[in-house]
Amino acid sequence: MEDLPDALIGEIVKRVSSTSDLSSLSLVSKRLYKIEAESRHTIHISCSLRPATDAIDHGNQLDNHGLRILSSYCLSLSDITLSFCSYIDDTGLGYLAFCKKLITLRLNSATKITSSGLLAVAVGCKNLSALHLIDCNKISGAFEWLKYLGSDGSLEELKVKNCVGINQYSLLMFGPGWMKLQRFVFEFRNIYSIFEPKDPSYVANCQYRYDFSCENLKQLSLRRIVTVEEIGLRSLLGKCKSLEKLCLHFVLGLTDSDMITLAQNCSNLRSISLQLEPVFCEGPEGRVCRTPLTDESLKALAGCRMLQVVELTMFGCDYAYPEIGFTQEGLMMFFQSCPIRDLVLCGANIFDDEGMKALSSAQFLQTL
Repeated sequence: MEDLPDALIGEIVKRVSSTSDLSSLSLVSKRLYKIEAESRHTIHISCSLRPATDAIDHGNQLDNHGLRILSSYCLSLSDITLSFCSYIDDTGLGYLAFCKKLITLRLNSATKITSSGLLAVAVGCKNLSALHLIDCNKISGAFEWLKYLGSDGSLEELKVKNCVGINQYSLLMFGPGWMKLQRFVFEFRNIYSIFEPKDPSYVANCQYRYDFSCENLKQLSLRRIVTVEEIGLRSLLGKCKSLEKLCLHFVLGLTDSDMITLAQNCSNLRSISLQLEPVFCEGPEGRVCRTPLTDESLKALAGCRMLQVVELTMFGCDYAYPEIGFTQEGLMMFFQSCPIRDLVLCGANIFDDEGMKALSSAQFLQTL
């Protein structure tokens, strides 16, 4: 064993899949301990508190010192998730710059992380291709990290959920990075008011520009955001020619025109999830309260010949009043026009036995 080079032993260690075997192997000698640490791609750390909620409230699963040790010795780490680590700040996150092979970074409720820490990771981890930010509320102000990832990074997946300091206009700074991006999620938890549909991230008199290209984007998910015409992330719907999976959940400002543009530009669309609730809309009959999309959207989507997975959820619609913009005839036409394999239809109180009979003739339907 002493005559074998470290590189060869490293290849042997990589073929040991059992965590217990790896732990036993590292106890044999200091040399094997060092090689195993450098070769490890996955590690799970907890503070051994019971129940799990106590561990989360404690927040000390890992601190800056622990992260420095981890990043100094486990140089082959490619995937790191930090959840509820409230003792880690920008200094600790900066140590991840030593992990040159880091591909995926997930930060969940990292309450002390700011834009400065993310910039250190962006500059140091050139191979970073996936970044998830969830409930990281101190990230705000300057977004140099986003600019850097857009111009010099290799990011293919970006997920931003419930980060109050990051708005849809901040994401403009990603610039040319949109061209490389393949998966994008942007969500808020807060519920907007249909009586005052104001985007909290909107800045008056600011000239927002959406002239970037995102032709490689394959998965797009937007939830609880407010947009108006030509402003906001709804502009992505007309730019994603490679789009395969789309989720639009309670997006205020969504119109039939957006769906028509989507259908005309996204011939590869395979999955769509629409969650809608009544909002005030202008129509031929005046101002009414209904779900924003109508049969015109269904007619457009019926032209998506690769569409196989569909979810249509109508939330909070009154049974006593037609608050659903779709008609049963429009739904029947849509279901019979596309090769739908999996269908979720929720809250459609306009759908009756005649509609179910039409579904029985959908020849590709497997799951309902």
